[in-house]
Amino acid sequence: MHAFDVLGDPVRRSILQSLLNGDMASGAIVDVVAKEFGITQPAVSHQLKILRENGFATVRPEAQRRVYSLNPESFLEVQAWLEPFARFWDHKLDALDTEVARGKKKRKKGALHD
Repeated sequence: MHAFDVLGDPVRRSILQSLLNGDMASGAIVDVVAKEFGITQPAVSHQLKILRENGFATVRPEAQRRVYSLNPESFLEVQAWLEPFARFWDHKLDALDTEVARGKKKRKKGALHD
């Protein structure tokens, strides 16, 4: 399955966003996702399986629990695919950096004169 097919599902995106905060036991993931989407534990488990099989998440046993983690390397394919499109936003980000630097410089100047 292509990375964007995996990321195209809102349930899987929600799981990945939850894992941004750190490792989570499968039960905790089920609680979060079931509440948000109103789906069953087997449905969440199916989405976790897709994330594992496609390399976006890893799982390790911890006693009776299964703990999930993000696999950051899997996002390299997404980044590589998006790279040619970066020209559409890079100049805007550069302009934002310039404005932030100007604001910092003004604040610093103002603080020196106080």
